[in-house]
Parts: sequence; structure tokens; C-alpha cells
Amino acid sequence: MTKPEWIAEGVCLVGGPEVSRADDATVFIIDGGDELAMIDSGAGRSVRRIEDNIRGEGLDPTRITQLILTHCHIDHIGGAPHFRERFGCRILIHALDAEAVEAGDPKRTAAGWYDTDFPPTRTDGRLTGAGGVLPVGNTELAWIHTPGHTPGSICLYLDRGGQRILFGQDIHGPFLSAFGSDLDQWRRSMDQLLALHADILCEGHFGIFRTKPGVQRYIQRTLDQNR
Repeated sequence: MTKPEWIAEGVCLVGGPEVSRADDATVFIIDGGDELAMIDSGAGRSVRRIEDNIRGEGLDPTRITQLILTHCHIDHIGGAPHFRERFGCRILIHALDAEAVEAGDPKRTAAGWYDTDFPPTRTDGRLTGAGGVLPVGNTELAWIHTPGHTPGSICLYLDRGGQRILFGQDIHGPFLSAFGSDLDQWRRSMDQLLALHADILCEGHFGIFRTKPGVQRYIQRTLDQNR
């Protein structure tokens, strides 16, 4: 396993396939000063390691006030019950994916793919509409609804130090009927992401892409592969 990584000022990678456990999607902490936000939570089997990684970077996990789930799949939501119980953070997810989490649906959460279960878990906030802004202490984290992989998939972004950092978890797919995937919606979502002109893309499984041209190339290549 590699060490956690500071992607930019106030943005730290604390979990993921090479940081916490192979079955985890990437997990990020946003440092807003008095408050922290967590983006996704891994598959649930490495929560202690993720906690240790947060503390090891000089961050206090008791300051996590919100856990933002980018969609309803187990490799992103599995640790959510643990982190809320431990730190009292609110679980936020788009309304169109909330039901799968609250029901512990084994198909829509893809828990069966990972040979595990996900317990029915109450969400504390349902995001609705096309997008919005989530205050995190002294910073703001924008979110946009990007359906396609799942009906309620979202992406997030913030501007730090003159750079736009985009969290595009699982924008590569896969696209399956069991997930409620819709390729036409996904293509429109990717056009939205291209229009953001992000400088850094934090992808859920395939790493960190830097520079505007690098981000654009990755998104465009993914689009071209799914025409």
C-alpha cells in the first residue's frame, strides 16, 4: 500500500485501491478548517486503516461533519455506517440513489459483486435537482448531478490555489441494467464535466489526472470508448 497523498491544499486522498484496500474506491478528505468533509467511504473492510490515514495526515476525524456519497455502490458506501457511528457525521447522497442505500439493496448497491452485505442505512440528507453547493467550514464544495452510471450519481468540485479539482468517481462506468445505467444520460453528464475545464481529476479507481489537457483527454477517451 502507498501512503495518503495531498492532491492540493486542503484535499487529501486517504483511501483507495492502493491506499487502504484493493476493493475500496478512492476516499478523500476536504479540509475546511473547523470542519472536514469526506467524499465516499470505501467498501467497509478497511475503515480502521482509513481512520489511521486521516489521523496520520494531522487531521482529526471527529471534525468530519458530512460524508458525501457519490453514488450507491458498495465500494463507495460500505464504510458509511461506521463513520457516522464513530464521528456523528451526516450521510448525504442524491435522492435517486438514496433508496438503494436505505434498503440495503444487494443489486443496486452491487454488494453481491463484492461477496458482502450492506445493512439498510438511513441517510441524513437527500440532494435534489441539478446541483448545488455544500459549505464545509471555510470552503464550499460544489456538486452536480451526473446520472449515467447510476441514476443518482454526482460529481463534486472545488477551486483551490487557482486550480479546479474535480471528483469524478466512476465516470468510466460500468453501465449495467441492474445499476439503472443510462448511456445517453451519461454522455450528457460527461459533456457537463468537460465544460468545467478542471485542472485535476480525482477518479474513483484509475488515479489522479493532472493538467487541463490531461483531464480532458481522459474524459474524452472514455466517451469515445462508449459511443
